[in-house]
Amino acid sequence: MNAESRRVAGSPGAWPGPWAAKLGVVNIGHIRNSLSGHSPDPVVVEEHSKASVAVVLREGPSSAEVLLIERALHPHDPWSGHMAFPGGRMEPEDDSTRTTAARETFEEVGVELSGAEYLGHLDELVGNRRTTPRLVVSAHAFYLPEHQEFNLDPAEVQQAFWFPLEGLHEEHRQIEHSVPEMPDVRFPGILVGQPDRHVVWGLTFRFLDRMLDVLERPFVRSWGNVAQFREHFDRETSS
Repeated sequence: MNAESRRVAGSPGAWPGPWAAKLGVVNIGHIRNSLSGHSPDPVVVEEHSKASVAVVLREGPSSAEVLLIERALHPHDPWSGHMAFPGGRMEPEDDSTRTTAARETFEEVGVELSGAEYLGHLDELVGNRRTTPRLVVSAHAFYLPEHQEFNLDPAEVQQAFWFPLEGLHEEHRQIEHSVPEMPDVRFPGILVGQPDRHVVWGLTFRFLDRMLDVLERPFVRSWGNVAQFREHFDRETSS
């Protein structure tokens, strides 16, 4: 996938141990309560188009689990092969970005969200800064109470699986990720499967990071060097 990821070592004995025990398990009840009073700050960007993703959650044996997909490889897709949430661009027939998120989830993985519990609007973020017009992406959270089999659209998705939220805090999964277009930038990433293939980074990582903040289960450290390039990214966004 022409990308490089490497593990970032943390302080010996700092993970996850007492910290995880103190915070407790993240279950659907906790997520429901946290999102009930949450509303994201709107993104103000002129001349933008809209897209939406679905943060689909279910109750797992040890913590709530989130649905992740590996996007299909396509030369014209800026997110080709990336780990992501199901989602896509808003269509004229969609009456809201929430509708977009549900529609795209069904089209991409065959999961029907009409019977799911809507947990709330998680966040709005600016997508790929190299796209014109700018793309504002909304993330909407849903709780899926009953099991549904995946029915993947191979043109859109290579693989889909559930991942426990508690696993996001495991030290060995927290890695630095780089891409050929920006070789000097090391993005924070989460290894959720095969190295250099199943790494959550970029926009999807930012949504997960935001969700953990809302749930009061934030990452206790930062990693990567993307902060050093923030001024450059902000200049690109405003230009």
